[in-house]
Amino acid sequence: NASTITSVKGREVIDSRGNPTVEVDVVTSDGLFRASCPSGASTGIYEAVELRDGGKRYMGKGVLKAVENVNKVLGPALLGKDPADQEGLDALMNQLDGTPNKGNLGANAILGASLAISKAGAGAKKIPLYLHYAELAGHPTGGDFTMPVPCFNVINGGEHAGNKLAFQEFFVIPTGAATYSEAMAIGCEVFHNLKAVIKAKFGGDATLIGDEGGFAPPCDVESGLAMLMEAVDKAGYTDKCTVGLDVAASEFKVPGENKYDLDFKTKGPEKDSSLMLTGDELMAFYQKMCDKYPIVTIEDPFDQDDWKNWSSVVDKMGGPVQIVGDDLTVTNPVKIAQAVEEKAANCLLLKVNQIGSISESIAAVKLSKQNGWGVMTSHRSGETEDCYIADLAVGLCTGQIKTGAPCRGERTAKYNQLLRIEEELGDKAVYPGMDFRAPAWMAK
Repeated sequence: NASTITSVKGREVIDSRGNPTVEVDVVTSDGLFRASCPSGASTGIYEAVELRDGGKRYMGKGVLKAVENVNKVLGPALLGKDPADQEGLDALMNQLDGTPNKGNLGANAILGASLAISKAGAGAKKIPLYLHYAELAGHPTGGDFTMPVPCFNVINGGEHAGNKLAFQEFFVIPTGAATYSEAMAIGCEVFHNLKAVIKAKFGGDATLIGDEGGFAPPCDVESGLAMLMEAVDKAGYTDKCTVGLDVAASEFKVPGENKYDLDFKTKGPEKDSSLMLTGDELMAFYQKMCDKYPIVTIEDPFDQDDWKNWSSVVDKMGGPVQIVGDDLTVTNPVKIAQAVEEKAANCLLLKVNQIGSISESIAAVKLSKQNGWGVMTSHRSGETEDCYIADLAVGLCTGQIKTGAPCRGERTAKYNQLLRIEEELGDKAVYPGMDFRAPAWMAK
């Protein structure tokens, strides 16, 4: 007896940065299913379009138009439909929008509905959400499930923080843990030790937290990595932790030149000209850091249009180090295909709001996996308490997830959902550890 959608209601709610976002309720014969959209700060120019109202209200960031599109356009078209038909309903919504980048109805309107539909689909089948995502993707559900290795963003810089630090995120990654729950304990203990290390060096003000729950100390890249390793050492996990970077280099590329400004947040005479690096110099800097620290993943090392340097970094470092495309690939199959062709990355950062629907996100993941790439499931800096990405990471066997520091409710919501999923799976839960780049299911 198929379930049917009996009502669809959109509303404006507030994200973790005090900006409005879209929440959608889908009601079926099985109950009410609610989902909300995240929003990013460092957004790639190729992302699907987030509809914002403009004007004075909420400094122009209102989403009442997107909400109206849910209530007046998408909702009526979804009534009476089967929520288990994810692909069909996502295609229908894209058709109603009629643009390649969801610029008409808004990716935030379509995604809110798509996410709520996916929860309703799981409800219709009376199975957990991660299992529904696995079935939608064609991931076999009879045996074990892979828990993701958590990448905890514990030091924040870039557009996420008010310090001078150019690189956006510094991860501690418990690759040596035996289970997800052990990884969680390690991450939390390192986080607390890092707070003490930063406080001793810079005083209490430096332990205030950024948008994603990490600290934003007045450090540079190298001292950030050094403090991270000191915290790992103090926590007693040197043998169990590796580290990673999200450079978000598109934020400090000098327009029209092969130059990257690592002091981009400083203006005027205070500016440090020695931090203005060419692409080659930045590459050499990455190599130096990787020689010195146990770096296993680097995200967005170059600008989203600097394909030559991307291909070069994969060629030089892509064996031992995962090179993650975020702004480069924007969860878009067209961009992923180009990056595969040019050997410009070897891992997809999965952000559903970059492409704007569950079906298209699954297609992006499968394409990446079929080409031997890793996949890292990701939150956004503007998050809600919705924790669907935890289920997505398990259901799509991504093997890795980043959803901030173990701090701030909108971040811990995801980590906690993973603890519940691990508990539910029991001995069917597998922790991939250092094999996070090529977990059990590669969509072949």
